[in-house]
Amino acid sequence: MFTALLNIFDHFGEMTLFTLRTLQGVLQGAGRDTFLNICIAVGADSVGVVMVTGAFIGMVLAEQSYAQFHSLGMQNTLGSIINASVVRELGPVLAGVMLAGRVGCAMAAELATMKVTEQVDALACLGVDPVRYLAAPRFAACVLLIPLLTIIANFMGVLGGAFVCIHIYHVEAHYYWINSQGHIGIWDLVTGLIKPTFFGAAIAVIACQRGLTSEPGAQGVGRAATRSFVASFVVIIILDFFLAVLLNNLQGYLWPHTRGLS
Repeated sequence: MFTALLNIFDHFGEMTLFTLRTLQGVLQGAGRDTFLNICIAVGADSVGVVMVTGAFIGMVLAEQSYAQFHSLGMQNTLGSIINASVVRELGPVLAGVMLAGRVGCAMAAELATMKVTEQVDALACLGVDPVRYLAAPRFAACVLLIPLLTIIANFMGVLGGAFVCIHIYHVEAHYYWINSQGHIGIWDLVTGLIKPTFFGAAIAVIACQRGLTSEPGAQGVGRAATRSFVASFVVIIILDFFLAVLLNNLQGYLWPHTRGLS
């Protein structure tokens, strides 16, 4: 038990130091010559998957919710429930989990391959800090682009839910959108951007750390990618809980009269 606790603290210390070195590299502009290509890999190449994921999040919510709301005669209020769920929680979390697999695993595998083929050691021999040069641009790209990808996922989720409700179940479009308008505010949109910013930072740090500390051989590369996704998934869920508590309390402090409506 004591050994397990020591290992946990040791790993936490390693991640903290790795994060600080990465942030220092971001501030120093390390690896900026590779930043554009990384942005393309993180952002542009992920748009299609994010759009499909977001659309089906909204469609599944609509499909699962309609029967219960229809039995109560409240089908016209589906828009408020679906859109609030997508924007506040499901959009950021599921987009983050999907990107942890799509982006995080790719980063971990790429850096692990560089580690195995001694490219990381070659950078160190040239006097370049591998953590700053390799992790900093990936961290910056994830922090900047994953919130933007989450916006796309949210937008597609709203459209997917509206399509199922209006065109398949024939909910009156006017009431659907009027009810949606009354339940989504600026704070919800801000929350939907704050969460994926933290998710993106966590994905980048975990993926880069796993990749740069990979074990030798092809199996080591596979383990690095797998461990990166598993750790990112767990951290995203934990972060989502604590951020939800923090942001809800902050909303209650700033706008006490709106907390009960959230």
